Amino acid sequence: MAISKSDAYAAAGVDVTAGYEAVNRIKPLVESTYIPGVIGTLGGFGGLFAPNVAGMKKPVLVSGTDGVGTKLKIAFLMDKHDTVGIDCVAMCVNDIACAGAAPLFFLDYLAVGKNTPARIASIVSGVTEGCRQAGCALIGGETAEMPGFYPPEEYDLAGFSVGLVDQEAIIDGSALAEGDILIGLASNGVHSNGFSLVRKVFDIDSNPKVLDTMLPELGHTLGEELLRPTHIYVKPLQALTAQGIQVKAVSHITGGGLYENVPRMMKPGLTAAIRTDAFPVSPIFERIAKAGGIDRRDMYNTFNMGVGLVAAVPETQAQAALDCLAGVGRQAYVIGTVTPGEEGVTLA
Repeated sequence: MAISKSDAYAAAGVDVTAGYEAVNRIKPLVESTYIPGVIGTLGGFGGLFAPNVAGMKKPVLVSGTDGVGTKLKIAFLMDKHDTVGIDCVAMCVNDIACAGAAPLFFLDYLAVGKNTPARIASIVSGVTEGCRQAGCALIGGETAEMPGFYPPEEYDLAGFSVGLVDQEAIIDGSALAEGDILIGLASNGVHSNGFSLVRKVFDIDSNPKVLDTMLPELGHTLGEELLRPTHIYVKPLQALTAQGIQVKAVSHITGGGLYENVPRMMKPGLTAAIRTDAFPVSPIFERIAKAGGIDRRDMYNTFNMGVGLVAAVPETQAQAALDCLAGVGRQAYVIGTVTPGEEGVTLA
């Protein structure tokens, strides 16, 4: 097969041969995510997937899309690129899981200032790891070399995922009732939201060496802490439903924190009454608040503060839910109850 080559395009800053090398590097990574339903491999103009809808009365597709955001600036400064792909997948599949859907496949979009095959492979290795954690397949994507639009050492990463759920199993909050228990699944840090504020608070853009600051309370540097990838909550939620626990509503705690995201899972007339003393707040959030002089309300309205996902279950199943989550290695806490009210969420 002939390999295309354009000297004129190369002179403009786009190296098509580097693109071929990048594809060759990532192909085995991509294929490692394949699950039943994947048709074909890399190289076509569209990713093909044949979903198994056996036993479903009315299959419903659920989709989600997102990017990594300015957390990428930390990856650039640290020259570490193998975890941000996990963030990209997590931001999409966690949203899908809130509806009770199982992610089927993922596609990514990577725009770079300069196509460096080794760096591309490192980025995609994170995407494939995220897909494996979520149990979905990476079936395609796009890498665009855009000199003059992005600096040579910078890039943007976004993606989308499609999942499947039977209509009667959709989690939409309609079954919520007064007295239901709110279970908070622990986060593992800042995840992938609020980084414009984080960068400002620590003056990272002007003083990147601050990322080397050791945080004794965490046992590693600030940079290492900020690059910790977002937890993927797909399989813990699947474990709950597989055990027969009725998950009535779910909220992924992203940008806007508990104040903005929890009301999205509530129905009119009911409020999530959350006790902030019911779960530990990671020291990184205490550092951010102190360094930036940020008040409590703004912290809980920007960051996850230690809870990456909130699920509502019947009171009679709360302990079973905690035991189930512990069994799959996820720390979780009873963080509140569903009460009458129109606020959507209250924090005490």
